[in-house]
Amino acid sequence: MELLLPALGLLFWTFVAFIIVYLILKKFAWKPILASLKERETGIADAISSAEKVKAEMASLKNENEALMNKAREERGIMIKEAKIASDKMIADAKEKAKVEYDRIIADAQQAILQQKNAALTDVKNQVGALVIEVSEKILRRELANKAEQESYIKQLAETVKLN
Repeated sequence: MELLLPALGLLFWTFVAFIIVYLILKKFAWKPILASLKERETGIADAISSAEKVKAEMASLKNENEALMNKAREERGIMIKEAKIASDKMIADAKEKAKVEYDRIIADAQQAILQQKNAALTDVKNQVGALVIEVSEKILRRELANKAEQESYIKQLAETVKLN
């Protein structure tokens, strides 16, 4: 039972030892301990405020980044649209140039055909004229006594004439 109820002397000396330790700690240890605790508390508070500032700054940067990304997407869309318009214009211009060139080639070909046709007709007219002159010359040189002989001679010449 002595453990449960300590003697009065033990209590007194324990109390005296506690007071001495308390006074020594109060004079030498409490101030540095409290100062370091205060310093640590201040450091933690500063770290928390710094973290909140960084968090707010990160949120701001995130918003700015999203705004920049949206702007970049819009610019990309505009650039793609402008490129499509430019390519469509280039294709339309190329088609127009090809159509103009096609029309010019067709017109030149038709002109060449017309010229060749006119040249062929002129050649046929010249040949017919030459044949007429030749036949007329042969008829005039020959003196024929009657009309029946002239007609038979003309038929004979007509059969021998070659058409080109």
